[in-house]
Amino acid sequence: MYRDVLAIVLAGGRGSRLEPLTRDRAKPAVPFGGIYRIIDFTLSNCINSELRKILVLTQYKATSLNRHIDQGWNFLCRELDEYIEVIPPQQRIAEMWYQGTADAIYQNVYTIEKAAPRDTIILAGDHIYKMNYAKMIDFHRENKADLTVACQPAKLAAARDFGVMGTDAGGRITSFLEKPKNPPPMPGSPDLALASMGIYVFNTDVMYELLFQDAARKEASRHDFGKDVIPEMVAKGMRVFAYPFRDENRKTAAYWRDVGTLDAYFQTSMDLIAIDPILNLYDREWPIHTYQPASPPPKFVHTDGDRRGSAFSSIVCQGVIVSGGQVYRSIISPGVRIHSYSLVEDSILFDGVDIGRHARVRRAIIDKHVRVPPRFDIGWNRQQDLDRGLTITAEGVTVVSKDEDLERFV
Repeated sequence: MYRDVLAIVLAGGRGSRLEPLTRDRAKPAVPFGGIYRIIDFTLSNCINSELRKILVLTQYKATSLNRHIDQGWNFLCRELDEYIEVIPPQQRIAEMWYQGTADAIYQNVYTIEKAAPRDTIILAGDHIYKMNYAKMIDFHRENKADLTVACQPAKLAAARDFGVMGTDAGGRITSFLEKPKNPPPMPGSPDLALASMGIYVFNTDVMYELLFQDAARKEASRHDFGKDVIPEMVAKGMRVFAYPFRDENRKTAAYWRDVGTLDAYFQTSMDLIAIDPILNLYDREWPIHTYQPASPPPKFVHTDGDRRGSAFSSIVCQGVIVSGGQVYRSIISPGVRIHSYSLVEDSILFDGVDIGRHARVRRAIIDKHVRVPPRFDIGWNRQQDLDRGLTITAEGVTVVSKDEDLERFV
């Protein structure tokens, strides 16, 4: 167990590209995979990596995220100096939000100092992946690094959204560009760039010095690790290393997804329902933890003619009743009710959704507690959905926001 390491999860992202799913919640609190929240993957990685000192830095619309962590992640023992602690913005400098990732850490230096970690691992709370951080920490220490950055190859077009680095033969980072318009390709791989995953292991004393230097620059800095701190470290010749991503997914290809857009979120969710999913949620050696309230098991009723309660190639969670409706290639979250003669295809239904009789839903994301009226169609007529004010993504996924009143369109 790494008692001299502090994990800090940055969970304050606004998630504007995930609207309307982030209308009332922070991006890390968006439901995923039926029973999880996005942040559960990062927190589970921490627990499975034997990290027991964890700070979660929140910011925008944090109520549901705070509640989820309080209800589902309160099992660590404070008496043994183990904790997951939610930290709101400290506003130690001025009455403003965090100005960047480096500023978020800087404004919490006092809290970090109380933990007195040898190394600090900084994580994003809004990615879907399985990773053993302990291996990265060992790599960091073996190389006596000031900073280690987790990385993986990315297509050049996709790499424009990430930090891109160059390395020498020993893995030491020799260049770092944040979100370049023309990412430099990897040697021998003209279609790929070496992209940062936003996972950093710092020598804590070095981190303090860098953060205070960055804060002193005020308006001359954007106070961001990727834009300011890391490029400066590389330029100074500090010991900055790239750590090749090694996941715990037990698959041939490593799996890491940034679900920052509605289409990326939808496709990553649909990955789960494959016969042999790319992301393995059923690995007992690397469990994904979450909060699960007491609920009855799912139930399927009616077997008469075309009134059959059934689900195929789908994830169906606890408390669901499929009462004479049909479900194909979908994720059905807890407490959903699907009534007779209804049809749900290639969709994601959040908690408590109610699908009325003879209703049809196709290629849709429906947020919590929406009631789809009887004989109502979603995802079958693009113009009709637009006229209702529903969100339709570039790839044609219809999104219904939380508590949307669809009865007014009947």
